Amino acid sequence: MPRKKRTFLLLITSILVSFTPLFTAVSAFAEETAQETTQEETQTTSETFSVRAAAAFSVDVETGKILYNQEGDTPMGIASVTKIISLYLVLNEIKKGNLSWEDTVPISDYVENLSVTPDLSNVPLHQESTYTVRELFEASLIQSANAAVAALAEKIAGSEPEFVDLMRKQLKDWGIKDAQVINSSGLNNAYLGENIYEGSSPTDENELSAKDVAIVARHLIIDFPEVLEVSKITSKMFGEDTQSPVEMVNWNWMLPGFINAKEGVDGLKTGTTDLAGACFVGTMTKEDRRIITVVLNATDHAVNPAARFDETSKLMDYSFDQWTQKEVGKAGAAIPDLTDVAVKDGKVERVKVSLAAPVNMWIRSDMDTSQLTITPKLDKKLVKDNQVEAPLKEGDVIGKAELSLAADTLGYIDNSIKDEADIKVDSTVEKANIFALAWRSVSSFFSNLF
Repeated sequence: MPRKKRTFLLLITSILVSFTPLFTAVSAFAEETAQETTQEETQTTSETFSVRAAAAFSVDVETGKILYNQEGDTPMGIASVTKIISLYLVLNEIKKGNLSWEDTVPISDYVENLSVTPDLSNVPLHQESTYTVRELFEASLIQSANAAVAALAEKIAGSEPEFVDLMRKQLKDWGIKDAQVINSSGLNNAYLGENIYEGSSPTDENELSAKDVAIVARHLIIDFPEVLEVSKITSKMFGEDTQSPVEMVNWNWMLPGFINAKEGVDGLKTGTTDLAGACFVGTMTKEDRRIITVVLNATDHAVNPAARFDETSKLMDYSFDQWTQKEVGKAGAAIPDLTDVAVKDGKVERVKVSLAAPVNMWIRSDMDTSQLTITPKLDKKLVKDNQVEAPLKEGDVIGKAELSLAADTLGYIDNSIKDEADIKVDSTVEKANIFALAWRSVSSFFSNLF
């Protein structure tokens, strides 16, 4: 190799080594830009959209419509996302009057020692100091303080394992049956010492599916919307009157002022352990719509600390951009398989029926709305032997029509929710007089005879 060329290559190598941090940053920026470009490309086709995570899920809060489901039914580690279950129970105790925001919370030996465990997200808690429910609630949500939520668990149930029983019951009440919940914080049991839940192993962790997490988050936001006033706090001082005041900084980097800030995001909870990876349940509003997104075990977290937020941003954009509510069935529209019904003892023998109200359905951009199926389900108490009995008034409801699109296989987070409208009769039908009924009976007799 020529000397000048060799010298030049050595110089270039030296520069590369010297500026490795800069190139790393540039590389990260380039990767992020590439991800944004990929996002724009994937948003044009729903079939190719995916989230770089073990599981991802998106749901509309108001209606419960599932907007995205990627391995969302598989239980896996959720780490500190667990705290949204615990904090729901705290808010519920306050609602029931069993707890108040200004109640003081005793600090046990276990909680005090947990609060100063290295490498854990915490605020320092001391037995000689006084902390209120409000302070520990905020620390649990903003700083993801593990000891703070354990202290609240002990305050409510007497011990953390007994509080876990309450968590499990609440999950079952919501129809969640495949969850593994063994502590209030989401930590690996290895940090809990002798306080682990009976029957669990020393290395167990809490596990829920992404769908389960979305169910919990939806109940939390609907039942206690005030939680968002705390989850959107970016930083706050804790324990100002104690010997160990500390500034809490929210782990949610999508809030205003952070590197991954996204307009409309005001919650909800991060979680990270070796087992769970980087997790985030987020929530965002746009044009009066609120969605919940769940990302579990973001694939690129090892090389990109913001991976969970990058993927959440993609999923949020997808959910808003690809899905809209559209009117697919107008009030008064005919039902293809049920244009009319027989009338028993009416002045007329059949009456037309139609949809009583317009039906708005969630439509993804790639869905063919012509593939709409309307399935009538008549009220068996009103329609007997395929007849409805006179007299009838215009607008009387005799059943429901369920609407579905062949392309939509996602459904709703609550299986009881359906796209449907009442079926109404379109005109008044008076009862036939005795002579008309007698003649009709005689005609029917001879018709059947011959």
